[in-house]
Amino acid sequence: MIDRETIDRIYAAADIVDIVGDYVTLKRKGVNYEACCPFHNEKTPSFKVSPARGIYKCFGCGKSGNAVNFVMESENISYPEALRIVAKRYGIEVKEETLSEEQLERNNNRESMFALNQWAAEYFQRYMYNEAEGRSVALSYFSSARGFSEATIRKFGLGFCPSAGGRFSEDARSAGYKEEFLLSTGLSLKSEYDGRLRDRFYDRVIFPVHNVSGRVVAFGGRTLRTDKKVAKYQNSPESEVYSKSRELYGLFFAKKAIQQEDRVIMVEGYADVISMHQAGVENVVASSGTSLTEEQIRLVGRFSRNITLMFDGDAAGVKAAMRGVDLILKEDMNVRIVLLPEEHDPDTFARAYNSEELRRYISQNEQDFLAFKARLLLGEAERDPVRRTEAIRDIAHSISLISDSIKRAEYIRYCSEIMSVNEQILAVDVARLRDDVKGNREAQDFLRRQQVRNRQEESYHVQKSVATRSEVAGGTTIETLERDLAKYLLKYGHYTIHVLEDDGEHSYNVATYIFSELETDELSFYTPVYRSIYELYRDEWERLGEGVEVPTYGFMNNADARVSSVAVDLLTSDDNYVISRIWEQKDVHIESDEEMLAAAVPKAVALFKWRTVDQRIAELQQKILDSTLSDEEVERCVELLARYNAVRLAISKLSNRVI
Repeated sequence: MIDRETIDRIYAAADIVDIVGDYVTLKRKGVNYEACCPFHNEKTPSFKVSPARGIYKCFGCGKSGNAVNFVMESENISYPEALRIVAKRYGIEVKEETLSEEQLERNNNRESMFALNQWAAEYFQRYMYNEAEGRSVALSYFSSARGFSEATIRKFGLGFCPSAGGRFSEDARSAGYKEEFLLSTGLSLKSEYDGRLRDRFYDRVIFPVHNVSGRVVAFGGRTLRTDKKVAKYQNSPESEVYSKSRELYGLFFAKKAIQQEDRVIMVEGYADVISMHQAGVENVVASSGTSLTEEQIRLVGRFSRNITLMFDGDAAGVKAAMRGVDLILKEDMNVRIVLLPEEHDPDTFARAYNSEELRRYISQNEQDFLAFKARLLLGEAERDPVRRTEAIRDIAHSISLISDSIKRAEYIRYCSEIMSVNEQILAVDVARLRDDVKGNREAQDFLRRQQVRNRQEESYHVQKSVATRSEVAGGTTIETLERDLAKYLLKYGHYTIHVLEDDGEHSYNVATYIFSELETDELSFYTPVYRSIYELYRDEWERLGEGVEVPTYGFMNNADARVSSVAVDLLTSDDNYVISRIWEQKDVHIESDEEMLAAAVPKAVALFKWRTVDQRIAELQQKILDSTLSDEEVERCVELLARYNAVRLAISKLSNRVI
């Protein structure tokens, strides 16, 4: 476990803008920043980052939290793993308490695999530089045959796996890495003949694959043999830490340049990316020979909505890539294509020209992809009416995927001119295709929204959007009322409110009123996370003294990830709607927070007490029916029942005044 002192240092050092900026392109808006949310698909930015408060919040999907929460969500990792990543970024040494054998046994497999991958990457590079075989085979290949500089080789972590079939596996085992992780990462294979480990990448130059945060998740190995029976490339298999459909080679090294230029250039292979970077064009990534996937497109879409596909003059390769382009259009991204001279691929082209020449060529030769596709398909169709019809329908299908109506209309006009087809006919065909797809999608989206809404209303674990939907009214649940009370404590606990009671008007701090009302009737919160916030706030309130504002830092950066996430959500929720609705019913115009709170807080307290007491009365009534209870236990239940009924009567009188 990571000690509290280290956690505090990590939170103190973490810059939310820096960390979130590693995953999405943030744009300043006033004192805050905004972006399209990385956690759900959207076209209009609803994801906000507040550097002053160190928090983020998406007003579309409801996700919120601090810098560590963001890394947890983005990487799909545990809280300790996220702390370690943030600590490493800021050079903070992570101090951990000694783990028991049982805790070590339960240690996260993902973290073990990441550690092994990092060790392997360093091993392959050390072997290339320090061993005669590595220098003569791999280093010579990278520096002479490929023309990579030493700085480039070290930047991308290139290396070599020994030609002795089990050397790496033996060295890894000697270094203390377990066989199960060597197998699960795919670095080693187990012989069916004798059960010994052998190296997957033996006698191959190595290209480590990094995820968006810079952790090594996989490897690509290229053979330098001329034997055609040997596969040219060998890649890591899918694993707990690696899914090829969700990774783009080079994105970790390219993301800053992509943000700065608001464009990503997509190529095919490892060497293409590395040569382009070395030539000074760094906004380049590769799909590593696989067809583009939705996950990859959305990943790069965090940094730019503009994609340029770079191909050599091979028409077959371009046609194979078209299927992936339709996915890009579906994500409402802008796609352009640049074809290189026939004698070049991106690797050789980057080695032949400097960065200025590369940029000039791209600028002068890139063209809109749909226009390019229309010309290509029609050129193949020539005068064949059947193939021409198929080509037009293919283009109509691609245009139908564009959600922006203005952009779609412009493409219809533009492509109708290129293809010499009546604009109205093309528009009707596009509309028909959109209607066919739209019907199914809308039905699915409707059902999905209904399911999400039901889960939000019924499940404790999904409460992000409850506050924006619910009034503090008679139909609210205990959990919703607990949420409102916790929010009033965090945001307004030190405010003074004037409450009208039977013997006149009295002044209270919000926190004082809530604590005294609940504790008088010995009531507490049911929901664990709200109970934690309530108790933490009360402890700080008692320590600082009544009327002093309790800092929210300890809640937003709490060691309990659930507390920190909910605290951020409560602090960023808009409660003006909730409070103002109460006064709308009375036709009263409210100008101050104190006046609004004077109505909302007593009402929330009264309703919470009412709901809680009702629940306890129901529990007692059910308990009394239990035939196994002793006479003393029944008598105790009857006494409590009478007491709660009295409390309920008092609450009813109060409710008539405040509700």
